[in-house]
Amino acid sequence: MPERIAWITGASSGIGAALALELADHGWRVAVSARRSDALAELCARRPEQLVAYALDVTDAAACEDVAGRIAADMGPIDLAVFNAGIGASFDIRHFDAADVNRRMSVNYGGTVNGIGAVLPAMHARGAGRIAMTASVAGYRGLPGAAPYAASKAAMISLAESLHLDLAGSGVDVSVICPGYVTTPLTADNKHPMPFVISAEAAARRIRQGLEAGRFEIAFPRRLVWLLKTFQRLPYAAYFPIIRRVTGA
Repeated sequence: MPERIAWITGASSGIGAALALELADHGWRVAVSARRSDALAELCARRPEQLVAYALDVTDAAACEDVAGRIAADMGPIDLAVFNAGIGASFDIRHFDAADVNRRMSVNYGGTVNGIGAVLPAMHARGAGRIAMTASVAGYRGLPGAAPYAASKAAMISLAESLHLDLAGSGVDVSVICPGYVTTPLTADNKHPMPFVISAEAAARRIRQGLEAGRFEIAFPRRLVWLLKTFQRLPYAAYFPIIRRVTGA
C-alpha cells in the first residue's frame, strides 16, 4: 500500500505528541507541527524514520499554507490532517480580559480554520483525505470556569458538523475529536476533580482507532460522554442548577 501521510498540529506535547507516536507505530509517516522546535526535535528523535518536524504558529494563516505545501513536496499528499493545537482550559470570570479570550479563540478555533484552509483545496481537488479537529466534551454545553475554552470547542464541533455535510460525496471526510479529561500539560494545573481521567497514550489509541474506522465523532471516555450528552438534552431550567451542584460552582 502507498505510504500514508499525516499532519498533526499542537504536536509538541500531550495528545498531539502521543498521537504522532501512535500513528508512527501503525505505519504512518507523520509531519508534526508546533511553535516549540526543541520539543518537536525531541519527539522526532523517538521515531526518526517516521516523524518529521515543521515548526509553526497556527495563528499565522500564510505560515500554515507554507507548511502544508512543504509537507506535500517533501513527504507526499497529506492523507490525514489533525488540527490539535489548543490553549487555556481554566478561566477566572473575576479577571475577564477580552484580549485573552480572543487569543484562546484565535489559537483553538482560528488555528483549526487556518489549517483547514491550507489542506482542503488539495484534498478536494484529488477527492481524498480526512480532516480531523480536536474539540472537547467541554464544547457540548457551557461550563463554569471554562467560558473561552468551551466556546472555542463548541465552535469547532459546529464547524465539523457543517463541513461534514458540505463535503459529503467529495471524497474528503471530517472527524471531530471530543476527549474528556486527559493527563497533559493543559490539565496539569487543574485544581478541580477530573472524573474518568485517562493518559495521553490511551487517548491517542482511541483517536487512531476512530480515525482508521472513519468515525465522524470520536468521543471518550464513554461514561463522561454519556453524562454530558444527557446534560445536552436538558432545558436550561434543569441544566443550570444541576451543573452548579455537580461542579460546586
